[in-house]
Amino acid sequence: MYLGARRVDRLERLAKEIGGTAVGLDVTDDESVRAFCAAVERVDVLVNNAGGAKGLASVAEADLDDWRWMWETNVLGTLRLTKGLLPKLIESGDGLIVTVTSIAAFEAYDNGSGYTSAKHAQGVLHRTLRGELLGQPVRLTEIAPGAVETEFSLVRFDGDADRAAKVYEGIDPLLAQDIAEIIAFAASRPPHVDLDTIVVKPRDQAGPGRFSRRS
Repeated sequence: MYLGARRVDRLERLAKEIGGTAVGLDVTDDESVRAFCAAVERVDVLVNNAGGAKGLASVAEADLDDWRWMWETNVLGTLRLTKGLLPKLIESGDGLIVTVTSIAAFEAYDNGSGYTSAKHAQGVLHRTLRGELLGQPVRLTEIAPGAVETEFSLVRFDGDADRAAKVYEGIDPLLAQDIAEIIAFAASRPPHVDLDTIVVKPRDQAGPGRFSRRS
């Protein structure tokens, strides 16, 4: 199992735990992606999990640098890695591409246009590939989570821990482990079964910004 991410120290600890191989990877950098794809000998499952949001600005106050970062990471990052590993996925004879998008790939919300537009584009990229690979030995699964308590909000709010904590205040959010278990389940299905789209939210969430919060 090959693991790729920018923070190699964390990556190496995880790789040691699960018996994998850590390879530094920045999905926004062409050369980094090329090096990663060259290092991977065989690919049975690709998990596109890189992504993130920056800020909560209205369209009128949009920060173009934040938009560039979101599109580079969520959309072009997924494109670079998928394109680079696609020949090996086909060659495996039973490949699977899992792309973790978001419920923001299906719905819009005020002040979230930079992120929702990037996630919509990432989702369309993945869904288009589903048709283009029809007849090839590759399955595609899109997983669209709602609120998951990770570093997502901390990144969105430039390290403001108090503001990030308020996102999950009064609810029981999903955890990274929940999404990992869904990925594992999708990967364990037999070759003729394609779990096409999986939308998963906490019980306390009906949609973007729609929560039942306990005081």
